[in-house]
Amino acid sequence: MTLHGYIKNGQIVLERDGPLPEGAAVKIEVLDAKKTSGPDQETLGQRLLKHAGKARGLPRDASRNHDHYLYGTPKK
Repeated sequence: MTLHGYIKNGQIVLERDGPLPEGAAVKIEVLDAKKTSGPDQETLGQRLLKHAGKARGLPRDASRNHDHYLYGTPKK
């Protein structure tokens, strides 16, 4: 069972009450703040843009005929 929550004023607050019996053992894992969602998080497009223009040694028509080079379809 996984329960999610956050820290508020130094206390763990669960997003919803879980069916935890009194005295149950728990394990708390702190998630990296960069990996959680929020306004500072990079979008997939921003992360992929870092790789734009990095490919070397491609054929001149690679953008137009990428299906040919990847899957063997006829060239356009």
